[in-house]
Amino acid sequence: MTDITLSKPAGLIDTIKSKGLCTGCGLCEAIAPPGAIRTEYNASGYLRPQVLIPLTPAVEQRVAAACPAIKIEHLPAESASHHPLWGPLHGVRSGHALDPEVRRQGSSGGGISAILCHLLASGKVDFVAQIATGLSDPLANELQLSYTRADVLRAAGSRYAPSAPLRSLRELLAMGKRFAFVGKPCDVAALRQYARIEPAVDRQVPFMLSFMCAGVPSIKGTHAVIAKLGADESKLVSFRYRGDGWPGMTRVVQDDGQVFEMDYNSSWGTILNKHLQFRCKICPDGTGEFADVVCADAWYGKDGYPDFTERDGRSLILSRTAAGEALVREAMALQVIEAAELDVGEIAKMQPYQVDRKRMVLGRVLATRLAQGRAPRYRRLGLVKASLGAVPLLWLKSAWGTWRRAKGETQ
Repeated sequence: MTDITLSKPAGLIDTIKSKGLCTGCGLCEAIAPPGAIRTEYNASGYLRPQVLIPLTPAVEQRVAAACPAIKIEHLPAESASHHPLWGPLHGVRSGHALDPEVRRQGSSGGGISAILCHLLASGKVDFVAQIATGLSDPLANELQLSYTRADVLRAAGSRYAPSAPLRSLRELLAMGKRFAFVGKPCDVAALRQYARIEPAVDRQVPFMLSFMCAGVPSIKGTHAVIAKLGADESKLVSFRYRGDGWPGMTRVVQDDGQVFEMDYNSSWGTILNKHLQFRCKICPDGTGEFADVVCADAWYGKDGYPDFTERDGRSLILSRTAAGEALVREAMALQVIEAAELDVGEIAKMQPYQVDRKRMVLGRVLATRLAQGRAPRYRRLGLVKASLGAVPLLWLKSAWGTWRRAKGETQ
C-alpha cells in the first residue's frame, strides 16, 4: 500500500477529508502556520480541518509525516516482539485506583486518572493535557490543562464524541514545560509520529497515555441519546456519558432539576456506536499501541460476552514501553494503584471487540483502497498475523461491506 497522493488543486487536507480518512485529531492545525487551518464541526457532526490559507509543499510534507490518515507505523526497531493482536507489551495487569473517589469517577477503575495524579504529585510533569467537558457547553470536548487532582477528576470519565486534542500542540510546546498527554489511540499515534520529525515532542512530553477505543461517534450521536431520553437540550446544564460508577450511567441534568439516565449498554450499544466515522471502521489500532501506558475496561465475562452489571470499577492496565512499565511499577509501589499480573490471553476475554477489529482490519483497508484508490498505510502492526485468526467468510463479508461504504464516503 502506498501513501495518499498529494493531489492538486484540492491539496492534501481536502483529499484526506473527501475520502473519509480524517481522524479529526487536529495535529495538522498545529503543524500549519497560525491561522492557516481551523478545526471545526462539519455537516456530519465530525471535527474536520478547514484550510483557510493554502499550505506550502513543505508544510504538507510535515503533515504527511505524522498524519494518521496517511500512515500509522511502528519503527523497525520497535516492532520485533510485538503481540499481533495487542502490540508492544512490557506489562499486562488488571487493577484499580486506590483512591475511592478516583476509582468511582473514572470510567474503568480510575487507572489513567490515578497515574495522572501521581505524575503531577511527583513532579514528573508540570501539567497534563487531556480532554474534558467544555466549561460553557456541556456537550463540548475541550482540551484541559490539568495541574491538580481536582483538575484530573473533572476530566475523568469517557467522552464519546469528537475531540481534537492536538490542535493546540504548537502552543503547548511553546510553553517550554514538560507535560503528559492523554488521547485516543490515533491521537497518540499522530503525536508519536510527529516526534520523529519534531524533537521538542520527546523533550517535553515524557509520557503519552491512552485508552482502548471502539471509534469516534459524531456529535449527532449525542443529540440522538438526548432525544431518546426525552430531555430538552435548551435546558441542559450537564451531560455525562459514563463514569461515577462502572460502567456508569449516561446522565443528563436540566436547569429545572430534572435528571434523565440511560445505561451504558443502551447508550453506546444501541445509539452512539451507530454514528462512528468511517476512518474508525478501518482503524488498525483501537488499543493504543503507541502509548506508554494504556488503560481499558477489564470487563468481567458472562456467557462469553462482557457483563455490564454495575460494580466497582476494574482497569486493564498495559504498559507498552520501558518508561510506561517503570511508571506503573512506581504507582503500584506507592499505593496509587493496586494491580495484579494478568495472562495476556485474558485480554481477549475482557475486550473481545478489539480482537475482531484487529483481525478484520486488513481486509477493510484493502477494500478501501480498491474502492477509493487510496487508503492509509499501516506497517509493522501485525495485521497479516492477526487476520490469520479470522473466520475467512466473516473476513470477506467485512471487507465487502467496507468496500460498499468506502464508495460513498465524504466524511
